[in-house]
Amino acid sequence: MTLFGKKVPILFSLAIWFIVWELIGQAKLSTIIPPISGVLAAGITILPTAKFSAAVSISLRSFIVGMALALAIGIPLGVVMARVASLGKILGMWVNIFISAPISALVPVLMAVIGIGETTVVITVFLFAVFVIILDTEIGIKQADRSLVEMARCFGARPYQVYTKILFLCALPEILAGVRLGAIRGVKGVVIGQLLIAILGVGELFELYSQHFLMEEFWALVIIVFMFAFAVSESVAFLERRVDYYANTR
Repeated sequence: MTLFGKKVPILFSLAIWFIVWELIGQAKLSTIIPPISGVLAAGITILPTAKFSAAVSISLRSFIVGMALALAIGIPLGVVMARVASLGKILGMWVNIFISAPISALVPVLMAVIGIGETTVVITVFLFAVFVIILDTEIGIKQADRSLVEMARCFGARPYQVYTKILFLCALPEILAGVRLGAIRGVKGVVIGQLLIAILGVGELFELYSQHFLMEEFWALVIIVFMFAFAVSESVAFLERRVDYYANTR
């Protein structure tokens, strides 16, 4: 980051926000905004507790299973939609609808159909993540260099070799971009699903802290969730940069 012509660490902006937060908290302008020092202290306190560990394990399990389903279904379906024009036209409208629609509105319906439990949260994560993965995979496959496909066929490449050695590698940066966005949306799905169900995982802790007005613990949990989402996003972004070599044009 460049400030006044000089390079400064990107964490400098975060430090500024923390200072402002601390000043607002110390001024006691609002009871729902405690000082950041108290929030960090509360975070250190709740991290080693058994209740926090149990909540995180439930949330991580729901996130991993939901994202695994989204990847297992979203990537192949995006490839098929890109290669079969009729299917792409039929399903493309629904993919765009669900990307723009508020998926959180479907959680009460899922609760009524599936029940109140971890399965509902897993499906919520899946719905939050799968459609952006489908869309980016479809775009990546469509933008693959057709001359490479024709060349592979001229040299006798089999269909699966065309997909694995040409199309998939050309589309890999776009696929990983979809995975990164899907993972971020998946974190939202975990929190929203567990907040609406409010009986398990991180959602239970959010509900507990807000009802008892434990704002230091509440904001500490918010920061932990944000840090997890950022870590997941940056991990996939690192893979994007590593495979950017395979992109035909950037």
